[in-house]
Amino acid sequence: MSEKIVQYLNEAHATEMSLVRVLQSQIAMTPRGTYRSALEKHLEETRGHADRVQARLGEFGQGMKPITTAGVGFVESLFGQLLALSKTPIDMIRGTGGEEKVLKNAKDTCATEALELATYTAIEELAKRTGDDTTAKLAREIRADEERMLTTVQGELPKLVEAVVRAELKGDPQYDISKTGAAETVKKTTRKVAKKAGVKEPWQGYDKATVEDIRKRLQSSNGDTAKTVRRYEKAHKDRKTVIEAADRT
Repeated sequence: MSEKIVQYLNEAHATEMSLVRVLQSQIAMTPRGTYRSALEKHLEETRGHADRVQARLGEFGQGMKPITTAGVGFVESLFGQLLALSKTPIDMIRGTGGEEKVLKNAKDTCATEALELATYTAIEELAKRTGDDTTAKLAREIRADEERMLTTVQGELPKLVEAVVRAELKGDPQYDISKTGAAETVKKTTRKVAKKAGVKEPWQGYDKATVEDIRKRLQSSNGDTAKTVRRYEKAHKDRKTVIEAADRT
């Protein structure tokens, strides 16, 4: 039965990694305020969720494995959303107003959070039924974060709808592209792509290694290896737990 738990955890990890990119895109087109702050906080939570799930997989002695058809379908839908959002700088200045776009993103976020709740509920229940208290606790704690995020976004919807009404029905738009941070996000993305091209894996098979595998190798490595790991992580995965382990080496 542990194989089934590993399968579910792999699916959850793929979801979290996809959501990191989706949240980054949504933040880029969301004006500063309470809703954007909630997205930024949840982005950090989502990165942490991915790290924790991967660490648990490492404890099972598993690296990342191909996910099931259901998982693939969900991840593909997220990447489709990401591709749509990647056109943000152009879309902001034509067609439907920014207020409407932010509202649509918020509705999509509610749907995504509901799916994550179902994912972690299934993991927790499976873990409890097989006596895996560690995985059950992990799923329960992550689910609590998702529940808070869903409640937060639902609480923001009335304000987002009001912004649409003011902009499209009353002719009083409040959406200001200069205050979304989109331009800076595009610059950061461009810089990161350039950095990626020139930074190679610290060692062969690094990308397939779990967080725990990397930590163990760092413990017996020298400072140069740690620097390479840190540089690679900053350019690619940006996992805080790995960067902190490299800093301690």
